[in-house]
Amino acid sequence: MMPGNINPKKMKQMMKQLGMQMEQIEDVQSIVIYTPKGNYIFDAADVTAMTMQGVTTYQIAGEARFEAAAPEIPDDDVQLVAGQAGVSPEAAREALVLCRGDIAEAILKVSK
Repeated sequence: MMPGNINPKKMKQMMKQLGMQMEQIEDVQSIVIYTPKGNYIFDAADVTAMTMQGVTTYQIAGEARFEAAAPEIPDDDVQLVAGQAGVSPEAAREALVLCRGDIAEAILKVSK
């Protein structure tokens, strides 16, 4: 998308004069951005690499889906839920994961 009525050929010439280079990265299958709260996953994204003054910047275009990170569940919490609710450690861990580590909620969930 060119701003205004600038000819694409003229735009490339101006970019070359400024020392800018743009390159489309082909055949991108997926991109994952990892964060503590979860991952942003881009499937079949369009990626452009732009180099200016020795610094390369990547532009990602596409739809992202978010996958929340599974909380780390300490073994002590699993034992506490299993003991309080009278269930197996596997069932307690599963409840803690579903409840995002909330011990009280996990006990209530498996006690029903």
